[in-house]
Amino acid sequence: MNILIAEPLAPAGVELLKSQPGWKIIVSNPKEYTQYLGEADALIVRSAVQVTPAVLAKAPKLRVIGRAGVGVDNVDLDAATEAGVLVMNTPGGNSVAVAEHAMALMLAMARHIPLADASTRAGKWEKKKLMGNELRGKTLGIVGLGSIGREVVKRARAFEMRILAHDPYVASKIAQDLGIELVDLAALYAQSDYISLHMASTPETQGLVSRAAFDAMKPGVRLVNCARGELLDEAALKEAIDAGKVAGAALDVYSSEPPPAGFPLFQSSAVLATPHIGASTEEAQEIVGVRIAEQVLEYLKSGVAINAVNMPAISPEQYRTLSPYATLAERLGAFAAHIASGNPRGLRIVYSGKVFSMGSGLLRNAGLAGALSRSTVNKANLVNALQMAEHRGWKITEHHDKYYGPMDAMRLELETETGVTTVEGVVLLGKPRLMQVDGIFCEAALAGRLLFMKNRDEPGVIGHVGTVLGRNNINIANFSLGRRDAPSAPGEPADAVAIVSTDELVPESVLAQLRDHAAVKFAKSVEFRE
Repeated sequence: MNILIAEPLAPAGVELLKSQPGWKIIVSNPKEYTQYLGEADALIVRSAVQVTPAVLAKAPKLRVIGRAGVGVDNVDLDAATEAGVLVMNTPGGNSVAVAEHAMALMLAMARHIPLADASTRAGKWEKKKLMGNELRGKTLGIVGLGSIGREVVKRARAFEMRILAHDPYVASKIAQDLGIELVDLAALYAQSDYISLHMASTPETQGLVSRAAFDAMKPGVRLVNCARGELLDEAALKEAIDAGKVAGAALDVYSSEPPPAGFPLFQSSAVLATPHIGASTEEAQEIVGVRIAEQVLEYLKSGVAINAVNMPAISPEQYRTLSPYATLAERLGAFAAHIASGNPRGLRIVYSGKVFSMGSGLLRNAGLAGALSRSTVNKANLVNALQMAEHRGWKITEHHDKYYGPMDAMRLELETETGVTTVEGVVLLGKPRLMQVDGIFCEAALAGRLLFMKNRDEPGVIGHVGTVLGRNNINIANFSLGRRDAPSAPGEPADAVAIVSTDELVPESVLAQLRDHAAVKFAKSVEFRE
């Protein structure tokens, strides 16, 4: 494995990666890392490197991007997903650092710390001019109640602040557990003495704190932004400060970083500015550096995706339980795609059993990846399969049957313009096994090289298969047969299927010989690579 570290990473994280036998760790920097992209299996970044479609195009082997930090604004998720590259981050690793910085900024504004420092160093002694305020008894409005917002709650409570919060994705029970009030934005703006932003930058949140927001705020409010510069209309903030509506603002992030020369907000003494250092503590960088190294290792070695942001999120324990079923789904999809006629246009997956209650997103993507394997130039995988299927206009549905029988089963129905091909399988002793094809029971291992046939159930077919394969020096490892319980019409032979496991893939020239028999309707080879 070749791991490319494109930005400074905690030494402990680098050493963890270097401890893997046979792995090549390339430690580079944002200016020079692109020359190593061609050989990289994994790319580790922080916030300076912008992972664009052009960057991804230079990394044909890339499997995973690790972001040592919370946000992934610098990674084009759509492009990474389309390329089949997993993107993961380290949420919570720097939560305490950012929360402490937010509190420090509040205290600095309340007690005029920067001005007091500059004044004292200048030989002045302006005690009356530097009269401050206490945080005690003030109302703090926290916009965004994720891991960082919750850490701010803990620290603000120690200062005896009243705490309001707004987060449309958080249940009221969480707010109750934290001992805070969950309110709408209008109420938060109207009541807060301090407002601290702690949310991701999305199309819905960009420009959230606008002129209208400032109009709705309490006079004399102080604003803290340690989240993302795009959340704030900086021109509107300058107007609100100049009008006296906002008493102070403490900014650690900006819409453009670093801000351009002559940045208007820097001309105001009411603005306290820091250079995006909220997460810059030795402890936080150690934590996120080690965590991203551990996550990349886990994914490359065992396929467990921790803190993935562009594929179904499940815990490592769930992944280990579902992994054999993901293999089953992928192989059922591939088998169905190989034996179906026509161009696929939809996939329906039916789950039966308790194991699927853990969440079917991973299994759905695995089934789609298998079904797409025959019809795509770029390889479909767990990351990009859903996007690829949707781009092709496939109709994708899932259904959970009631629990039945002693085993968990999965059925895939692949629809084409000529009909529906149905395959069903189970996991037996940890291995994927086919149980039915188009309603005909026929058990076989979904592994190695298989010959699949449809035929009328007539004498001589099995002998014909053995003769043709023997004549072409192809050894049969296993032979499974099945037929419908009743013929489609009275007096007609029943439909039958055969699945033959062979030591080598049956070529098209031999398949043509098999089809020479009048009873053989269909013959196709399928190969599963381990």
